[in-house]
Amino acid sequence: MEKDNLENFGVYKLAMELWDLFWKVDSEKMIKDIRGKKIAEQLTRSAYSIAANIEEGYGRGFGKEYPQFLRYARGSARETKGGYTRSRFLLGEELAGERIQLINKIIAGLNTTLKTLQTKSNN
Repeated sequence: MEKDNLENFGVYKLAMELWDLFWKVDSEKMIKDIRGKKIAEQLTRSAYSIAANIEEGYGRGFGKEYPQFLRYARGSARETKGGYTRSRFLLGEELAGERIQLINKIIAGLNTTLKTLQTKSNN
């Protein structure tokens, strides 16, 4: 399979890492509890949306839409962070904390990218 330039974008890699961890580890733990099942449903949407919005913005090119989709991704990351904060009772403080640290890196990377894009558009 040919590699896409998007796969070199560090924030996208982190978003995909988060998705993989959610899919392979976290959701499996959550769905065993009826309360966790509802959280897992919401996290499925929000965690999925982080990478999906980066992909869609990237696919539309580097015009005005790209930063907008990065802002959508950042919003989804913040929502996902809240979901992990609320799921700490199911996942344990340590595991939830690890995911929150990863999400914080994603948010920081999106903030940096958005600032860079803004600076470039002002010049």
